[in-house]
Amino acid sequence: MSRSSGERFGARDEERAAVEPTAALVAVLAVGAALGLYVAVLDDAAPERERPTAEATLDRIEPALTTGGVVDPEQLRGVGDLRFAATVAIEVDGETWRVRSGDGAPTATVARRSDSIAVAERPVTVRVGPGMNARGTLRAAVRR
Repeated sequence: MSRSSGERFGARDEERAAVEPTAALVAVLAVGAALGLYVAVLDDAAPERERPTAEATLDRIEPALTTGGVVDPEQLRGVGDLRFAATVAIEVDGETWRVRSGDGAPTATVARRSDSIAVAERPVTVRVGPGMNARGTLRAAVRR
């Protein structure tokens, strides 16, 4: 004799699978912690949305000014227009060479880090005369 479908598929209370409340809570916490770690790692891996345009400007300008690892201030004349309103300066021992590009380019006195101006600088070797080099600073100030 066969069982009825109700008896075959129905389960009695003691035969049902159940999870203890503590085990369920631990599982929820583990999933939450894993999601939190995933979001933190994903945020660190994302490109910076507010990457200072001054860094990108220096990355573009420095190779145009450099010959044999030495920056030549005379090459500033050939820089041309930059993508943003910017000021690029080379400073060595109190002497400054500067080029400004675009309307509203920051001036030397305003070219300090603020919310509206991104500033980046890096040390470079600068040609100060025939066969004479000195340590200097290449600086870019870009209006955001």
